[in-house]
Amino acid sequence: EWQGPNMFDAHNIALSTAETLLLNAAILGIIIFALLKAERKLDESSSWIMLGVLAIFAIAGRILFEPLPNIQPVTVIVLLTGIYFGAPRAFALAGIVALLSNLLVVGHGPWTLFQVIGWGGVGITGALLSDWLQSDQKLNVNRIALVAFIAGFAFNWIVSLSILIQADISVLLPYIFNGLLYDFYHAAGNLAFAAWMAVPLGDLMHRHRIIPNENAVSEVVTN
Repeated sequence: EWQGPNMFDAHNIALSTAETLLLNAAILGIIIFALLKAERKLDESSSWIMLGVLAIFAIAGRILFEPLPNIQPVTVIVLLTGIYFGAPRAFALAGIVALLSNLLVVGHGPWTLFQVIGWGGVGITGALLSDWLQSDQKLNVNRIALVAFIAGFAFNWIVSLSILIQADISVLLPYIFNGLLYDFYHAAGNLAFAAWMAVPLGDLMHRHRIIPNENAVSEVVTN
């Protein structure tokens, strides 16, 4: 798009990390608002369409927060998906988000498989703990935050296993130790996303859930 000589280089603006965070958070907030508006027009039994909406949101969130180390909403979204839709759907969502966001922006390679396994494990955890993570059909945000915080470390350690494709197992523990700060960034980011979006996203998923909690949990065993 040509913008005239006076507009040349006008978009070449350098933002600080804090300004980038605020900008991307604002964009993500707009996406949340738009998705919530669009979701109300879906049929209440449209669980697969709902998963598509969640995938778009998770991919957008991961891309927007990519400049920040290990901070993204995917872990919390997959955890909530496990609670409301069961392990198989949460694992499918994990695969879609990891593959597409890596192909589009973040970078694709053998680690993608480990990311799918890591996020899929988070979804299975949500399904297994679905009753404990809710009280009277409402999310217990404190418990969600606790599980999400732990999941930040667990996910990163699973992804760290990908280095064994090319490296000896003796380097694994030093590699994990050196990355603990980034693991903490992930865990702390999960706390923030759990506080910010667990309740609105939980309400959204609850309206489109087609199986009760106990069936979501049993799918982990029977599938």
